Amino acid sequence: MVAPQSRAAFNAWPIPARAGIGLRIPHHARVIAEHHCADWLEVHPENYLSNAAAASELDLIRRDHALSLHAVGLSLGSADGISDDHLARLSGLTLRYAPGLVSDHLSWSSTEGVHFPDLLPLPYTEESLKVVGRNLDRVQTALKRTLLIENPSTYFQVSLSSMSEPEFLGELVRRSGCAVLLDINNIYVSARNHGADPLKSLRAYLNAVPVTAIEEIHLAGHTVQRLESGRDIRIDDHGSAVSADVWRLYEAAIAAIGICPTLIEWDNDIPEMTILQAEAEKAQIILDNLWQEPRYALAG
Repeated sequence: MVAPQSRAAFNAWPIPARAGIGLRIPHHARVIAEHHCADWLEVHPENYLSNAAAASELDLIRRDHALSLHAVGLSLGSADGISDDHLARLSGLTLRYAPGLVSDHLSWSSTEGVHFPDLLPLPYTEESLKVVGRNLDRVQTALKRTLLIENPSTYFQVSLSSMSEPEFLGELVRRSGCAVLLDINNIYVSARNHGADPLKSLRAYLNAVPVTAIEEIHLAGHTVQRLESGRDIRIDDHGSAVSADVWRLYEAAIAAIGICPTLIEWDNDIPEMTILQAEAEKAQIILDNLWQEPRYALAG
């Protein structure tokens, strides 16, 4: 396995351990005009692969902001392997923008040339671990840097799994040298959908995943839908403000691991920038108030 090179080799602005905002194209003009809208920004690189105008705008935005790339199209869990074309184009954007962090998801979304519009769950087995590890090795070697892997939101449990999601992600970190993007909303959504205690689920993550590997946190909103059976299910739709319960879970996470770059995601029904900035300010207040030396697990 080829060890990823330091991010410093790419002249990247480091992502500060502060609250940032997920930048979407409708806000480009305002960000360019104001020069500064947040301590750092994160974008989906797929939005810039075929949009030359947006890519040029991001060149301007990059001059004034630390930048992170959060990919959705690598399909790291695909047994078919990584698309040569997609990886080459992502590598090109990484060289162009020199982001402080690059991430994708613990999921799959393509098979036999067919691409799905969803991030689909994996069975957490030794076989899947080898597939994801092999794909990760290829990506990290091509990008010459460490990739952050985000825990997914799930709506059903795959019966074939032989290990828990935190155990799977923790073992992936140890084998591949990847880092972790811990999505607090996804932990909450998945726990509630499976009838589990979100705080216990967070504890399981922090006990299974090396805390030093957690390099970013995501926060987002979700919706609750009532099924015909009368059961409520939570959907990770990134279309609303962060819920009070997720804020409390985030406070517990920061109290346990110390300060960490934290990103507000909002992808649907995108609001005015001032609303995103207000959400980021809430996260920053928690970071400021709960800062302490990192610990390695929640007590209890």
